[in-house]
Amino acid sequence: MASTCEVRSLQWVMAIFLIALVGGARAVPICNIDSAKLNECRPAVTGNSPKPPTKKCCDVVHQANLPCLCNYKSAFPAFGINPALAMALPKKCGMNTPRECHVV
Repeated sequence: MASTCEVRSLQWVMAIFLIALVGGARAVPICNIDSAKLNECRPAVTGNSPKPPTKKCCDVVHQANLPCLCNYKSAFPAFGINPALAMALPKKCGMNTPRECHVV
């Protein structure tokens, strides 16, 4: 079980990541990618009729450390991101979906 300190650290990292994703803040390297590049995938993971991922989005997904990124999936809904759509991006981009990315 994670200690309170570890949980708080993870919460801070996730907050920085999501603020950068939502607010278009300066790029912050998270899980092997610049957080600003994650906006390329926003249309594919939000809304009732999401668009298919673009080539630019898939390029970002291919660069990402997916197990790292997928560990944050529980925080996505707070920022309007559909976790199921986000976790489906690797497959839609022609990649294997890591175990951490499966939505239960």
